[in-house]
Amino acid sequence: MGGTTDDVRDSTGSATFDGGVYDVVVVGGGAAGLSAALVLARARRRVAVVDAGGPRNAPAAHMHGFLSRDGMSPADLLAVGRAEVAGYGVDVFESRVDQIDPGFSVRLDGGAVLGARRVVVATGLRDELPAIPGVRERWGRDLLFCPYCHAYEVRDQPIGVLGTHPGAVRHALLLRQWSHDVVFFPHTLDLGEREREQLAARGIVVAAGTVKRLVTEDDRLRGVELAEGHVVPRSAVFVFPHMVPHDSLLTGLGCERDLNGWVTTDNAGRTSVSGVWAVGNVSDARALVITAAGQGAAAAFALNHDLVEEDVERAVKDAGPSPREPRYVPRPAPRGAAPD
Repeated sequence: MGGTTDDVRDSTGSATFDGGVYDVVVVGGGAAGLSAALVLARARRRVAVVDAGGPRNAPAAHMHGFLSRDGMSPADLLAVGRAEVAGYGVDVFESRVDQIDPGFSVRLDGGAVLGARRVVVATGLRDELPAIPGVRERWGRDLLFCPYCHAYEVRDQPIGVLGTHPGAVRHALLLRQWSHDVVFFPHTLDLGEREREQLAARGIVVAAGTVKRLVTEDDRLRGVELAEGHVVPRSAVFVFPHMVPHDSLLTGLGCERDLNGWVTTDNAGRTSVSGVWAVGNVSDARALVITAAGQGAAAAFALNHDLVEEDVERAVKDAGPSPREPRYVPRPAPRGAAPD
């Protein structure tokens, strides 16, 4: 069942552990983690969510591509999600998980230890941005990454793409779909002949030279300044960040990684370690908010079935050996009766 009725809250509204073992502890309270918690709570599981805040999309004012929630603030989505899971008795701890021990003991940074039968890790990733002045300041505003999340809002405007990642050329070729005015800034990227042909074929201008900074005026992006001093006017700039998963809890448990360094999971989010699931950006860099929410739900389905199997096995063991079925014993024939 969900949280007990005698759970207490601290001054921030965060749950205080009252002992016992949770069926599932979800680490990370973004779309993936809250979605998993919601489905599990509705399956009458006792669930805790541990979240330290600071979601990846916090700098963005709006999120897009989420059916029925298009244009909603990321912060509002999480607030609604927290309220929904709390309504089903989920305990939400505003804390950080320092370590998960085999078993599973989930150690919080405040010293509390939550016992769990299963864990779901939904800790996301961090975007490492190029060290170009103005990039960090404009991130999530008019310095963007995902075309499917934000390109529609800057459609038909002058767009720039920074060549700071091996995938930057493909990024620029994709963004041409939203604007006829796209300029590619190779920066320190060495373009091959084939890449130049592709950019030219799509009508994308290449602005040679090292990028010095992003130029802003009145808190708006105005252009990209090159090292020699020339400024190329742009209304929005896209960059392909280096994405690093927050997966230390998973690797600490021994979860396997693929050749690209990401923790491997099956279609339901199950990792190589029994009882450990990973959902959202911590294991899938391409997951949008709605994708992450779906992954959380899918993991919850599979996880609950896994728990049911364990519950059944435990119930059979606790019941002990089944009583013997009575054997058929033929009654003796009455005296004087002829034998069959």
